[in-house]
Amino acid sequence: MKKTLLLLLGVLVLSGCRKDDIFTEMPEPTPNLLEIKSTVGIKLESAFVTSEVSMNVKTETSGVVTIKIFDISNRVVSKETTTVKVGDNILKVYTSALPSSAYRIGLFDSNNKMLGITDFNKL
Repeated sequence: MKKTLLLLLGVLVLSGCRKDDIFTEMPEPTPNLLEIKSTVGIKLESAFVTSEVSMNVKTETSGVVTIKIFDISNRVVSKETTTVKVGDNILKVYTSALPSSAYRIGLFDSNNKMLGITDFNKL
């Protein structure tokens, strides 16, 4: 009887220690509205923005990128550096501090090479 209980206890302990690979974290799918067909680029959820907008930043390599917002006279009015992974990266752009006007938003790699650019209007 003792051997059976020890064997049963051993099986329970060993089965409790194995790694459970049933539940793996899946990356969130990119919304169709933000899908980028090419391997690199930037795409806004909407060209008309009030206080914030989602955007997809797609890269071929992981690393640091800089996102710059240019005003109508091509001056940088906002700049932020962030780390991205390979593929799609869904980010938020907050525009409430910007006056109503037309803007251009660009994506640059660590060597200041432009990877993509698009326009939006702040309402």
